[in-house]
Amino acid sequence: MALATSLQQFLDRQSIPYRLIEHAHAATMREAAHCAGVPEACVIKAVLVEDDDGFMLAAVPASCDVELTRLSRAVKRPVELATESDIMSLFTDCVRGALPPLGSAYGVEVVVDRRLDAMADLYFEGGDHRTLVHVTGEDFRRLMPEARHARISVMH
Repeated sequence: MALATSLQQFLDRQSIPYRLIEHAHAATMREAAHCAGVPEACVIKAVLVEDDDGFMLAAVPASCDVELTRLSRAVKRPVELATESDIMSLFTDCVRGALPPLGSAYGVEVVVDRRLDAMADLYFEGGDHRTLVHVTGEDFRRLMPEARHARISVMH
């Protein structure tokens, strides 16, 4: 099991208890949810977007897709998906496509979908395609005090 160094250091600095869940290799967060045996609605998919001010992460349930129009309205500026090279340059300790939603660990702003607000337990990518990090919903919210919360997703 591998946890991205930046993510591990961030969680440890914040004194947040977490549990790692190892699962079979999964190419998507929906697959990761199924492999780990946890509900898709509780698994966070992080999507990197960019605008004229830089980069931000959109954190949505694995059962949903980021709706860029809604996200643009929430942040009051147009956004578009970041490139793969942008992702790799920001998340240097993560495997390609395995983004944790904790932007503060990487100096990136985060917008959290409101569907995640009431979840008692949340799971997210640990930096590879084989590890989920489990935290309580309360602890996740404590990790993201400056994150915006808005309805930014649509169901698959």
